[in-house]
Amino acid sequence: MLLRFAGVAFDGIAYGSLLFLISIGLSVTLGLMNFVNLAHGAFAMLGGYLCVALMERAGVPFLLTLPLTFLGLSLLGALLERTLYRRLYDAGALDQVLFSIGPTFGFGPAQQPVRLPPFLLGQVQVLGLWLGRYRLFLVALVVALTALLQLLVDRTRFGAQLRAAVDHREAAAGLGIDVDRIFTLTFALGAGLAGLGGALGIDVLGLDPTFAVKYLVYFLLVVTVGGAGSIRGPALAAVGLGLLDVAGKYFVPQLGAFVIYAAMVVLLVLLPAGLEGRRA
Repeated sequence: MLLRFAGVAFDGIAYGSLLFLISIGLSVTLGLMNFVNLAHGAFAMLGGYLCVALMERAGVPFLLTLPLTFLGLSLLGALLERTLYRRLYDAGALDQVLFSIGPTFGFGPAQQPVRLPPFLLGQVQVLGLWLGRYRLFLVALVVALTALLQLLVDRTRFGAQLRAAVDHREAAAGLGIDVDRIFTLTFALGAGLAGLGGALGIDVLGLDPTFAVKYLVYFLLVVTVGGAGSIRGPALAAVGLGLLDVAGKYFVPQLGAFVIYAAMVVLLVLLPAGLEGRRA
């Protein structure tokens, strides 16, 4: 029984790690840039499709598709930010929602497969518990990326300029900070991370035309519960929601996803601004 609980907990952590990787870009655009980007799920889905296309049509190894997917979605995010989304920064939230949700409905039609390298297949025994190799890889990669992202925001010149631009855009521009460039790079980073999460999630979440709409609610839950504009908050929220979702579906499958929605309501009543961060 103890091993069963440990196995469910590990799967929940792996699932939560994936939710965090995809959601963190939405947390940045919503909490720091004050932009309601509901097309974020479409960036993740497009990253998954790009990964599949690179493997199936170009013969690119899976691990090499990951940086290529990140780069491709970052470039797409930067292009869209400069040509379309920038016009909406001063618009109302409803305008942002209506404009950005459109791309979530544009893909089809079948479930997509993924071919993982042999060393990521199967299971490995750790302290008497059999763990999936791919899920171990996923957790380790997300932990490393989270540490790098926190370092980028807290300890680099770019992070300082971003915080200054968010706190007071006009004052930051007056100090010589290229605010438009900072926002473009930030949006590109968020889109790239979403695309990377979509590529990594094919084996865990699946990939079909309903992906963007089906999981957008989960991404919004992570940001809302964790606190928009934070990194640690959404990380804690994603892992917690992943644990609750997997445990709920395993131990009380008749309740379905009700477990995480109930937990969200309780957390938001107790912590209206989220675990850590600004009110969304």
